[in-house]
Amino acid sequence: MQKHGPWTIQASHEQYQNSFIRVTEDQVIQPDGELGSYATVRVPRGVAILAIDPQQRVYLTRQFRYALGKASIEVVSGAIDGDESPLEAAQREAREEMGIEAKAWTELGVVNLDTSIVQSPVHLFLAQDLNFVESDREGTETIEPVKSSLDEAVQSVMNSEITHSASCVLILKAHYTLNRSA
Repeated sequence: MQKHGPWTIQASHEQYQNSFIRVTEDQVIQPDGELGSYATVRVPRGVAILAIDPQQRVYLTRQFRYALGKASIEVVSGAIDGDESPLEAAQREAREEMGIEAKAWTELGVVNLDTSIVQSPVHLFLAQDLNFVESDREGTETIEPVKSSLDEAVQSVMNSEITHSASCVLILKAHYTLNRSA
């Protein structure tokens, strides 16, 4: 038995695993003393990057998302590989997905996609002082670049045209950060 906050885990069983996701079901004693089960999903740690140029134009992606069954507009994002640091992963993802290199990187914190059942912290980065090179996308990535003003991106978040949670948080944090220091 293992204490887990106000819960007690009596047993833990992996229900499913592949290279990107792990589903675990725990047999628990709930905080109220009742027996129960609780499932969690682990996804690799990730990064999300908002690249912005001196004219306050941001570089987003539009890509088909299998789980949604439709295209989604998002910031550049991806998983952290192995022992890569979050910054190294952010730099790699920006270059691979959009051919973006940046001289200035600002970490804007971490967001958890769904704190009730999903473990997948995403590190947020603002990329500035941009240079564009050829992208090197993975075979599963069909990315269409989308360029808009930062204000338009904020409006797209507010209108629920951008719904990817890490993208929403990053766009709003970047807007706040950039306007606070202006």
